[in-house]
Amino acid sequence: MPEISRFLGIIIAMFHNDHNPPHFHVRYGNYKAMVSIETLTILEGELPSRVRGLVVEWASLHQDELKEDWEFAKQKKELKYIEPLV
Repeated sequence: MPEISRFLGIIIAMFHNDHNPPHFHVRYGNYKAMVSIETLTILEGELPSRVRGLVVEWASLHQDELKEDWEFAKQKKELKYIEPLV
């Protein structure tokens, strides 16, 4: 699973040729979640509320880049790294 960002112990990744709806994967310790790019809601899994807030903040700042990476992933192209939340 190609990693596209990492910050504060949170790993953000996308699979190549993954299923719809457009989404990204989040790992934080033993937690895993799948987050919609469009709505920034958790589609599957769970995250601690503080981590969920950080992920949503980061994703809202980078929504266009996430959409672009989703298109690259569908085409099995190299994904672009997205700046972390600082």
